[in-house]
Amino acid sequence: MKQGIHIDSVNLSGKKGEVKVPVPEITLSEKGIEGDAHAGPWHRQVSLLASESIRRYERDTGTQVPDGGFGENITTRGFALHHARPLDCFVSGEVLMELTQVGKKCHGGKCAIYKQSGECIMPDEGVFCRVLKGGTLKAGDRLEYVPYVFRFKVITLSDRAHAGFYPDRSGPGILEEMEQWFGEMKLQYQADHAILPDEREGFSKELSSAVDDKLDLVFTTGGTGLGSRDMAPDVAIQHMDRQIPGIMELIRVKHGMVNPNAALSRSVAGQSGQTLIFVLPGSTRAIKEYMQEIRRSLWHMILMVHDIDSH
Repeated sequence: MKQGIHIDSVNLSGKKGEVKVPVPEITLSEKGIEGDAHAGPWHRQVSLLASESIRRYERDTGTQVPDGGFGENITTRGFALHHARPLDCFVSGEVLMELTQVGKKCHGGKCAIYKQSGECIMPDEGVFCRVLKGGTLKAGDRLEYVPYVFRFKVITLSDRAHAGFYPDRSGPGILEEMEQWFGEMKLQYQADHAILPDEREGFSKELSSAVDDKLDLVFTTGGTGLGSRDMAPDVAIQHMDRQIPGIMELIRVKHGMVNPNAALSRSVAGQSGQTLIFVLPGSTRAIKEYMQEIRRSLWHMILMVHDIDSH
């Protein structure tokens, strides 16, 4: 859902941790806002804070805070910014900003803003962006909020499921796990599912298409064992720029301690550009085990491949 946001003020400061001063307009480039202390090659180039948050603070404390008083570059109205998520975008004319962080660590007594106001709401309700496309912004302009929509695909490899001898259960199992994860994370998504025979060429084409389409996530299930038709890891590795070995090694060790057969899986994980690829076994029990571990670090992986430092 797209939503319009009114810009009440644009603000600058020459030093970090200082209140910012309203200016007629700001110029944004790939380095951030020209003349602002936070400009530079990092992920928190531009800060935004909703005037609704400022007015609520004023009512609660009986004080008045000018625009820019909490160190925000852009003071907005009409949308609860802190409900947005990293990778969402704000657009105005040629300007395109990508949200990279919601809130931040408060530096307390070391911060001039904290010393002046006695409290700072930026750590809870401010958001930070990096500039993807530059331009100018001024008070009275409008930003369009565009949520990021994740696209992922599940590929089931099974001769018998493809031929209709039995229903595919592992593919729907991954879909169910991911639908739950996206719901918990409050992220928007589009899902796709394909069932293929255990054939190298068809599987390779499917992976190539997913990478070319820049899908965010690709999960495959089946073909990770030692049988003559088990080729999923061998093919998938050819489509990865680099592997992420640790997570699969962890799963094999953790569950192999209970069931030695689990250690025989050749499952792999890796990335191709900003596409994350996970090659999982074909049993429904294994899907539960693997997805439980993958989901724990999946958001951090997504931020990392998008060059967002979430530490």
